[in-house]
Amino acid sequence: MEPIRTLRSRTAVLPVSDVDTDQIIPARFLTTTTREGLGKHLFADWRYGPDGIPRPDFALNRAAAEGCAILVAGNNFGCGSSREHAPWALTDYGFRAVVSTQIADIFRSNSLKNGLVPVIVDPDTHRWLLEHPGAEVSIDLETATLRHPAGEAHFPLEPFARYCLINGVDELGFLLGRETEIAAYEGRAGIQ
Repeated sequence: MEPIRTLRSRTAVLPVSDVDTDQIIPARFLTTTTREGLGKHLFADWRYGPDGIPRPDFALNRAAAEGCAILVAGNNFGCGSSREHAPWALTDYGFRAVVSTQIADIFRSNSLKNGLVPVIVDPDTHRWLLEHPGAEVSIDLETATLRHPAGEAHFPLEPFARYCLINGVDELGFLLGRETEIAAYEGRAGIQ
């Protein structure tokens, strides 16, 4: 994972509530165990028509959404079944953060473990972001603050998740980085 200390980007806005993980990445694309290439299938049933041609009216197919690293979504984003492929598809597409008033717990956990920052904001901040697609936003992980042209909002971020995101490590990487300390403890405790 790439370390994230501060993220600055324009926003892409998907003002749809209750987006589940099957809408984020349809089940037919879950045949891989790698992240690469999943971005082209992100929101596949909404982005493409039956003929495979991009739908011009879908938010991510508009020129204004190109290059945006922050997705502002409707309420209750990432509900449904647990699948790491959902944050994998979002990050492979280029998103580094998802902003909503509510993000499903399992999706939020999977996101944090895979380098996607789930940002939960208050309704007023959310409404402003939905009404201003393409707004320049910054997300500071040190202070857990989202700043936008009309103000700022603080969001919850567990200290361990913050550490991992800022240092670009997952849970296994964190443990492997402590291998010497773990071995020393095991030696002192008589663990073999």
